[in-house]
Amino acid sequence: MALPLLKYAPTTQNSRVNALRVGSDEDPKAVSMDKAMDREDQNFVIEAAYRQIFFHAFKVDRDRTLESQLRDGQITVRDFIRSLCLSDTFNRSFYNLNSNYKVARHLVEKLLGRPTHGKSEEIAWSAVLMTRGVRGMVDDILDSQEYLDAFGYDTVPYHRNRVVGSRELGETPFNITSPRYDAYYRGILGFPQVVYTGTARAFPERSRQRRGGFVEDYLPWARTLPAMRSSAGTSGNTGMDYMAKVPYRSIGR
Repeated sequence: MALPLLKYAPTTQNSRVNALRVGSDEDPKAVSMDKAMDREDQNFVIEAAYRQIFFHAFKVDRDRTLESQLRDGQITVRDFIRSLCLSDTFNRSFYNLNSNYKVARHLVEKLLGRPTHGKSEEIAWSAVLMTRGVRGMVDDILDSQEYLDAFGYDTVPYHRNRVVGSRELGETPFNITSPRYDAYYRGILGFPQVVYTGTARAFPERSRQRRGGFVEDYLPWARTLPAMRSSAGTSGNTGMDYMAKVPYRSIGR
């Protein structure tokens, strides 16, 4: 028997009122299929959906059948998002590598476009994952009134309320606060890894001109100096065989 969704309260009053602000570059950009006028706009909507759920979709992760159905109007953007969350790629590369709390937080952030209301909401959705699986949680979120009011049927979910009043900086994007893998699996996979995709810049010619003070300029003069020898000669323990006096344990003993 499936458990009902546990009750939880918003952690702040800001989640109950609409955002009141002047437009800026940090405002969320809605990507909707009903505004796509040509195939290029449709491809932009599809790419936005992949980025929202998968962070990045490789060629092997794409579903050409779903993309074709979305372009032809056979399914809505909401149905496309549902299929991505229930795909083998999501289960294999995210659900199987994280805890229920992490998956619940990720789905709420990605599908509802807001952070979870504290630990209580994570526990509530984790109970849904435990009893009904990913399909049950995805269906409950996409069929909820909050999702329909925020995104409807043809808008790709996005991060809402990036700009917060009385704050110098807006909310941190979800791909930074909630990375794809937990710390345990990031350690196994060797993350973080620095991947430089730019082009190497060469030093200008003027930086190669010697202006004095280079060690290489004094190297010929240093080679002409007589070798420095110790005034004590061979006195002391310089001739002692240290290796013969170091005890060791043979493997065969």
